[in-house]
Amino acid sequence: MNTKPFLTLDDARAMAQAAEREALAHQWAVTIAIVDDGGHLLWLQRLDGAAPISSQIAPAKARTAAVGRRESRVYEEMINGGRVSFLSAPSLEGLLEGGVPVLVDGHCIGAVGVSGVKSSEDAQIARAGIAALSAAA
Repeated sequence: MNTKPFLTLDDARAMAQAAEREALAHQWAVTIAIVDDGGHLLWLQRLDGAAPISSQIAPAKARTAAVGRRESRVYEEMINGGRVSFLSAPSLEGLLEGGVPVLVDGHCIGAVGVSGVKSSEDAQIARAGIAALSAAA
């Protein structure tokens, strides 16, 4: 039987704290969502001043990155490139940059989704969270 790593609550907490530090360092009011490999929510944190809608967008970006096994930005680029039929893909709602998969030993074990500032800045925050997981290993 094959085995693979998985996210623990401590992992999610460490990623969330690192993502929060990155956001606060730039004074960005965002929501941070962390999901497991099936897109199930493990962590949701809305920073002070973040728009209420960001608490729905961040988990959607994270789910999209986790179940698609790629950054949510890829889907946004496909749609912007003219493949609008991809909007009908089942279970993919966060088709905007800001969802980044967590990859360990070739396995996608979850994702971080961020919403609240420019999409590239959302992704920057997500990557900062994921980097904390790598640093702890």
